[in-house]
Amino acid sequence: MNNEAGLADAVDEFLDRVGKAIEPLRDEIFAVSAEELRHKLIIEAHNLSAAFIDCDERHSELEVVGFMEALGKYLPDLIPADLSVADVRDAQLLDNKRKWLDEPSGLFSTLVRVDGKRGSQYSSVYYEHAMRVAHTVIGLDEYTSRLELSAVEQFRSMLLRSIKSGGVSGNALSAMGAIGDSEKGIDPTIDMPPERPLDELLAELDELIGLDAVKEEVKLVAALLRVQQIRADRGLETTESSRHLVFVGNPGTGKSTVARLLAQIYRTLGVVERGHLIETDRAGLVAGFVGQTATKVTETFDRADQGVLIIDEAYSLVRGGERDFGREAIDSVVKLVEDRRDSVVVIMAGYPDEMAQLIDANPGLKSRFPKTISFPDYDDDELLKIFEIIATKNHFSIDDSAREAVAAFFASADRGKGFGNGRAARNLFEAAVARQAVNLSAMIEASQEVTDEVLTTLGGADIPTPDDVQALGD
Repeated sequence: MNNEAGLADAVDEFLDRVGKAIEPLRDEIFAVSAEELRHKLIIEAHNLSAAFIDCDERHSELEVVGFMEALGKYLPDLIPADLSVADVRDAQLLDNKRKWLDEPSGLFSTLVRVDGKRGSQYSSVYYEHAMRVAHTVIGLDEYTSRLELSAVEQFRSMLLRSIKSGGVSGNALSAMGAIGDSEKGIDPTIDMPPERPLDELLAELDELIGLDAVKEEVKLVAALLRVQQIRADRGLETTESSRHLVFVGNPGTGKSTVARLLAQIYRTLGVVERGHLIETDRAGLVAGFVGQTATKVTETFDRADQGVLIIDEAYSLVRGGERDFGREAIDSVVKLVEDRRDSVVVIMAGYPDEMAQLIDANPGLKSRFPKTISFPDYDDDELLKIFEIIATKNHFSIDDSAREAVAAFFASADRGKGFGNGRAARNLFEAAVARQAVNLSAMIEASQEVTDEVLTTLGGADIPTPDDVQALGD
């Protein structure tokens, strides 16, 4: 199937599916004829297609031809059959159209308002097929730029924010289902959780504290995979790109949490079938005798088959002496990354400087792990939020004095290399619970009343100081 037909099909589907869905609203909400509603949708599809073609201001020949093929039959006065690519460019038909993506269209806003009042799902139908047009447009060229991926992600986020702020029941997303086939030959003897919709996973990613740059990178990875999936489904050429990643950052910055979500995203997009996460480190890969390390690495890859393998502190594999088998483990990893590129995604994680040295020292790793995502340390406010979340999950509340004490703790804590970040917040919570127990014991011995509220509330006196708690995050 050629590129032009790909966009034409996406536009046709948008007009057909959205048109049928909102037909019941034609008289009551839109007060137009069937022909006028159809024309409104055609203009919507035109604006959407033109905006994504213009998002990087390139207007390639493939994009322009696809645009004319998809919209010309519906708008012959604007795009006549004898119009050439040069004519479209000279007439500036696609110039300054990207601004259409800055805010929800009037049609979409109307559907959100109706859904908010009635508990209906009209906006979700629009969303699903508008996103299909968006992904198809940026997939017209063989190379999809970062600008195009960012435009798709910003548009997606804008629509979802509108849906959420409109009070649409159930957030509409559960009605969309997962993107991709849920029957992919998964071993029926394995008890796998249901495949989750992509937008549900990205929403969970958004809920993580901080990590704005990380979230953006993961979303771009997901958008690129989605475009490649659409191109492959249509029989178009796809750019071969490595799915393996390097995560760099200090301990406790959310690398494992993001890897677990990314594994599920890969499953939803059809990259892997199971989407589970296997975590390992040097001890899980390196054996003490000749010939055993390669076997140990292979067994780890076997466990990660059709999922994601994250190797923590991967740089430690090349830190041993001549008799160390860490380098043998690296050689085995490089070989298996290539041999199983279609069944296992590998993430190598560790400190920034050490990971850069590891990748630079091994040409096999550098070519197979071209993308690095950096996880910054959390700031004081983010660590306080993490502490509060941990407390809530453990059925504790914290009063204002505890909140001030936690903030003071992190403001004065040593932020040197190896600071525990999220782990430090968890360790501080556990230390606070232990200290509260001591304080409660003293109250009981003094015959003071200990209510349920007292038992489940952490106060300022329960929060240790940095001097009280050693090696947080170790």
